Amino acid sequence: MRPGRGLPAALAVASALALTAGLTAASAPGEALAAAGRCGDPARRPWCDAALAPDRRAALLLPRMTGDEKISMLASDDPFGGPLGGFFENAHADTADGIDRLGIPPVRMADGPAGVRQGRATALPAPIALAAAFDPEAARLYGGTVAWEARHRGNDLVFGPTVDVLRTPRNGRTFEGFGEDPYLSATLGVPWIRGAQAQGVMTSVKHMAVYAQETDRLSLGMNVDPRTLREIYLPPFEAAVKDAGAATVMCGFGRLNGRWACQDGAVLNGILRSEWGFTGFVPSDHTAVQDAAGAAGGGLDMELPFGMKYNALLLKLAVAQNKVTQADIDAHVRNILRTMFRFGVFDRQAYPNDLSRADRTASRNAARVVEEGGITLLKNDGVLPLRAPRSIALIGRAARQSPSGFGSAKVVPFATVSAQDGISRRAGSGTEVTYHDGDDRGGAAAAARAADLAVVFATDSQGEFFDKSCLTLQCGEPLRGDQDGLISEVAKANPNTVVVLNTGGPVLTPWAGQVRGIVEAWYPGQEAGDALARVLYGDVDPGGRLPVTFPVNENDAPASGNPAQYPGLDKTTTFSEGVMVGYRHYDAKGIAPRFPFGHGLSYTTFAYGGLVATSKSVQVTVTNTGRRAGVAVPQLYVGMPSPGAEVPQPPKQLKGYAKVALAPGRSAKVTFPLSSRSFAYWNEEAKAWKVAAGCYKIMVGESSRRIVGTAALGTCR
Repeated sequence: MRPGRGLPAALAVASALALTAGLTAASAPGEALAAAGRCGDPARRPWCDAALAPDRRAALLLPRMTGDEKISMLASDDPFGGPLGGFFENAHADTADGIDRLGIPPVRMADGPAGVRQGRATALPAPIALAAAFDPEAARLYGGTVAWEARHRGNDLVFGPTVDVLRTPRNGRTFEGFGEDPYLSATLGVPWIRGAQAQGVMTSVKHMAVYAQETDRLSLGMNVDPRTLREIYLPPFEAAVKDAGAATVMCGFGRLNGRWACQDGAVLNGILRSEWGFTGFVPSDHTAVQDAAGAAGGGLDMELPFGMKYNALLLKLAVAQNKVTQADIDAHVRNILRTMFRFGVFDRQAYPNDLSRADRTASRNAARVVEEGGITLLKNDGVLPLRAPRSIALIGRAARQSPSGFGSAKVVPFATVSAQDGISRRAGSGTEVTYHDGDDRGGAAAAARAADLAVVFATDSQGEFFDKSCLTLQCGEPLRGDQDGLISEVAKANPNTVVVLNTGGPVLTPWAGQVRGIVEAWYPGQEAGDALARVLYGDVDPGGRLPVTFPVNENDAPASGNPAQYPGLDKTTTFSEGVMVGYRHYDAKGIAPRFPFGHGLSYTTFAYGGLVATSKSVQVTVTNTGRRAGVAVPQLYVGMPSPGAEVPQPPKQLKGYAKVALAPGRSAKVTFPLSSRSFAYWNEEAKAWKVAAGCYKIMVGESSRRIVGTAALGTCR
């Protein structure tokens, strides 16, 4: 699943330069592997021979292990690392102790979908901001940066990326994933993993197979039909395994069609290993394992955070009762050993925990570059880019903060650049920049009235453990007060009002018609201020496009208004919407969004022409018709015929995208590669991907609702 590529976008070039200059040159995997390994002498321990294949080495080692040693490999040994990892440099999220007798080294693990959560680290923009970048090169840079820092915190494995497709924008972990489209999530997850594993760190793509909400997450029953599972929720994991070679796949919480996620043999043994050919190992999310025998037979290799179920007492009892075979245990140990051999864990010294002393310049640059590429201009009535206003009033506490999500993706930065700092520095001495926290609405309006330009910062609050109860700004941030009312008051006081949203996902914007500009900056990471200032002043074109749909009203969003769908009845939720997730839902129901999936404005304009479509590819020429350099993000959608009433198809599905930087007057030909899978649906009866006969509508657009060129393939009348 590879997106189409045009001329390299500015972000892609900057990403490649930063990665080459700062990360790979300083810390390529071969550097660490060159040191003497921890395994020992191959003459005495033949499995220590690095020239042998991982399978062969595991086969040599496994018979030398005692039964207790094998069981000890199946669980982490650090029950307290996870909760402390956000505070102390030496507290890993998990540590699986090795076996000194056999030269088996420990495996140390870190949380990492948004940066390393272990002491202080570089706080990257939230993954949803990366998704908004629509740029696989940015994803490669992101994954490489996370892994570089994870290894400099002494880790062998990082928990990330999160590729769960967003079902409801109320999900508390919306900020942690890549949005509402499976193709986008898959094509960003793959380079993220490749970039990370190129740093010599294993990844753990999560959370297989379906993870859609925080409400009742530990025990939630999810009823998902096979077609929806295959077309919406599994593709990012499939790509992570087949295209990226992910080292591990983390199973999540809850029950999928009656089976606990971490003992779902149909998914973990059947789909993951047998169909996709996965050869890595499967760790559990923390406390997700329900039953030792069920997990051992269902495909789980390692329990986290420690052996509550995978321990000698319960596993030996399960073997004695013929509920688990020794072959099952051996297979799980083999999966772990083979993966460790594959990634050189035996053949190098432990990574040092030296991030506090390391040169983090490349990481800081990556945080800024990714944020610039993800900042999304939602509305612009000519107020942006800024033209040296004499005075700017910054209103809202987020102007002095860098909002972020909470939970296992929370990162404690070494330092942050606030929006006030970045804008003041960029504005220079010729512009007066003032600040008001917004708590006193009248005072905020007065500050806005006295300035040439008012910039209001508004934020929501989301994270692990809790879903949002609604999509209004004040709902997610009750301590902030009525942020919607604040924006309206400021807009009345100053017609030149711009709103900067620091949110983890979609929010309602009832004031959208009252302001001249709206910028979605997401949870921006530690370089927030410099990135935002560069976009506001037009030093860089706003590169973001929405990976999620912004609704007009609360009940317009998917899985709204039907408690059986969300949050569920009796801790059971039914995915009766099927494949109509995200923009598919809005299109199928004819609901007009406030801002559609794929939407994002540039400071220039683009024209599209020369559309040519075949079953192998779609080509289109993009031309910058404005007077400024800018970034275009052409998107390819396909409208597929339905093979029958029982298989409804959404009006369109994303099947390609590209990010193209163009100077004024310049053109680029963009090619979107296609395969049979691009036109396929999951046939439940055949249990296979099938291509239906009929007419396929090819659509190229600037968003899911702004289609600029169409063609047709197949049998069309």
